[in-house]
Amino acid sequence: MHPFGLPKFRNSQDGLRIEHPRRISHAERITIGNNVTLGPGCWLIPIVGYPPRKFARCEKEVDQQQFDPHIEIGNNVTATANLQVFCQERIVVEDDVMFASNVFINDGSHGFLEADTPYKYQKIFRISPVTIKRGCWVGQNVVIMPGVTLGEMCIIGANSVVTKSLPSRSIAAGSPASIISVWDPMAGAWAKIHRSGQTTGALDPRGV
Repeated sequence: MHPFGLPKFRNSQDGLRIEHPRRISHAERITIGNNVTLGPGCWLIPIVGYPPRKFARCEKEVDQQQFDPHIEIGNNVTATANLQVFCQERIVVEDDVMFASNVFINDGSHGFLEADTPYKYQKIFRISPVTIKRGCWVGQNVVIMPGVTLGEMCIIGANSVVTKSLPSRSIAAGSPASIISVWDPMAGAWAKIHRSGQTTGALDPRGV
């Protein structure tokens, strides 16, 4: 048992803090780096079987899917509150990532191939790993969908749904999220992206 009442993760670490309330399952499938702070309401859930046995129904037999999930969280990662990570295959959060509150990440989706069986009993599908690379800032109420890779130093605006991978040093917002600015290394500033795909003058960060 971790000295702060946490379960035994796949590795040892220094300076880890995950505040109450929290929900962590299959900690042996979770790797966490040093100096990580996750605020209250955090869920770290590697899913090894779906649906869970508690979903068993008398009127229809449901075959349980089996998974081999792994969650990896790097050094110096912070989350304000209510970070929810559900994993069927692989989710990687690299060093120095900052999460605001109420961020949801899943590398799979509930199935909806039938319209008569409640969706909670249908198979999870579209499973594809998620990677959030070094130094990203993920804003309030963001949802990150299966198969997404956020390049280094991305910023995701509040209330966004990220459905596609984004290049390093870009700012994206919306539902679905689209790129609104990119870093111009020559100018040393963010450049706005217009609908035409053309960049314009420097972005004022106070307006992000």
